[in-house]
Amino acid sequence: MTYAPVQFSKEHNTEFYKTLKTRVNAYFKENNISKTANAAMVFKTFALLALFLTPYGFLYKQEMPTIVYYGLWLVMGFGMAGVGLSVMHDANHGAYSRKEWVNTLVSNVMILLGGSARNWRIQHNVLHHTYTNVTDHDEDIDPPLFMLRFSPHSEHHAIHRFQHLYAWFFYGMMTLFWYLTKDYQQAFSYKKKGLIAAQGVTFGQHMFRIIFFKLIYTGIFLFLPIYFGGAGWITNVLGFLLMQFICGLILAMIFQPAHVVPTSTFPMPNNSGVVEADWAVSQLYNTANFAPKAKLFSWYVGGLNYQVEHHLFPSICHIHYNKISKIVEQTAKEFQLPYHSYQTFLDALSEHTRMLKELGKPNPVLA
Repeated sequence: MTYAPVQFSKEHNTEFYKTLKTRVNAYFKENNISKTANAAMVFKTFALLALFLTPYGFLYKQEMPTIVYYGLWLVMGFGMAGVGLSVMHDANHGAYSRKEWVNTLVSNVMILLGGSARNWRIQHNVLHHTYTNVTDHDEDIDPPLFMLRFSPHSEHHAIHRFQHLYAWFFYGMMTLFWYLTKDYQQAFSYKKKGLIAAQGVTFGQHMFRIIFFKLIYTGIFLFLPIYFGGAGWITNVLGFLLMQFICGLILAMIFQPAHVVPTSTFPMPNNSGVVEADWAVSQLYNTANFAPKAKLFSWYVGGLNYQVEHHLFPSICHIHYNKISKIVEQTAKEFQLPYHSYQTFLDALSEHTRMLKELGKPNPVLA
């Protein structure tokens, strides 16, 4: 079975994206700026890797209080999330460097996160970015657990009425699930859809790489600390789970409030498999920014508080999002299109929680 993608209409507001691309390209040309990373981004890469790996080194120090070991694992969780949001994310979008080999090299930090870079590119670049909030196509709103409902078009269960309370626990399980089972499930699913072959590799090669690097990851972050670290095996296993929970929770708290919010429209294709909207316009309706003035926060999350800009220009390094956001907002205004942006991160989380509660109803009402 090959994958049958939906299409977006080419008869609705197509001039918006043409105009926007012209203006954004002009910004980079007039200011003689590269669309990819600069020296500040390279520094950031090493800083976040240090935040992740420096505490790891201290796990081997002997005779420290148990609480200190847990503290190290907790900091590693923040570092792991930072590397994923700021470094791995840009590299897998081809936005880190003009040179493909550099993007490939940097994207391999995914090995340190316990996941498959190829699976991530399929789920994120091919599916999520192309079919944002389209049920049965965007895996980000098709959770593997029936206990979560992220789209009004997904099946409703009675337990969903409480999902705004318990979803956060499952968010914390995200990277652990990714590490243990999701990569394997995705590999078989993508094979059936022809998405693995489209990447230019065989299924066997893909599975070998997944298994091989997961064994390396398990050795580095579980076996070595257990056998050579300063704490006992129980402390290290619980610490590893703490790291995964912190990382998963942070990642979900950044990505979900960008799309699963009351302003989203969750488009559905018609019987001909066509979404009655221009692709770029659909991104505006189904994506939201948050905390645009929080500079340190934006630095840590890889500019992903500017989700509108990221979805419209995923191949541009996130260090430029703040500048081009003004161009995007002004152009959207001229074309009388929405530009959703929450003033603070807490506002975004609050609206996401409200949306989870609304989706807990059999027939949710969208804004």
